[in-house]
Amino acid sequence: MIDIAHIDLNLLVVFHEMYRLRNVSQVAKRLGLSQPTVSNALSRLRKTCGDELFVRTGQGMQPTPYGQRVSEPIAHALSSVTQALNQEDHFNPATSKRNFVIAMTDVGEIHFMPALVDLCRRTAPYIGIGSVRASAVDWQQGMETGQIDLAIGAFANVPESLYHRKLFSQGYVTMFRRGHRFGKGSVDLKTFLSATHLLVTSRDSPYDQINARLEKAGVASTVSFQVPHFTAVPYIISTTDMVVTVPKKLAEQTVMPFALDFIEPPFRLPMLNTNILWHRRYNQDKGNQWLRGLIAERFKE
Repeated sequence: MIDIAHIDLNLLVVFHEMYRLRNVSQVAKRLGLSQPTVSNALSRLRKTCGDELFVRTGQGMQPTPYGQRVSEPIAHALSSVTQALNQEDHFNPATSKRNFVIAMTDVGEIHFMPALVDLCRRTAPYIGIGSVRASAVDWQQGMETGQIDLAIGAFANVPESLYHRKLFSQGYVTMFRRGHRFGKGSVDLKTFLSATHLLVTSRDSPYDQINARLEKAGVASTVSFQVPHFTAVPYIISTTDMVVTVPKKLAEQTVMPFALDFIEPPFRLPMLNTNILWHRRYNQDKGNQWLRGLIAERFKE
């Protein structure tokens, strides 16, 4: 039995074209090869198969009975390989029922999910989008295995296997209820430190780094209350005299419904660079490309 592992599959392409054209020079022209190369390929295949395969006659190169017998299976195999390698990844957002999973922080859920729900209802009514909390899962491994399609956030230490596209940069602001004394005039560092601060002890990078900056500025000495995430922040701030330092997008999203206001803190804090991230395995995936484009079009600044 002939072991296919020992056959150069390009030889089968030469065989197929020879069976169709029955002429060495025409096969060479069709495949962009020299005539000696085609002749050499046939010679190698003859040795492998133990048969002449084609014999020169007055009507050109005619197949032997063995060559006649294997021609159709070889043509079918080459056609199957060609189809397999040229399959189009069809994706129509208007009819697709695909479910996507996006890893993001709680701040990301507040900022991105309402708009994504609205966009999908209008342009992709059967699409499903679910979020997973980035701090609660190994989102990088999830993207590698395909369980997570995208990640959105200001993530640090991203591996080279993940591609990224920048959406926007944002700073931090200090937020408080409307009518708070911080909203009545300029706030210097002394006044800022005299307020009662709510601290968000988020484990999500890079938000966790901000607490170190606040502590260095002297905020930690005035902190009595802490929460582990940003979701509860507007509820707490709207009913107390406390202030909290948060990403600006969160403040912009919550000031109206919770009757809040915000100012720039009286010292510098680093900017947050928010990106879309996806694994290179899915860079050419049409559905993944569509979702990345949808998010970029809606949120890129």
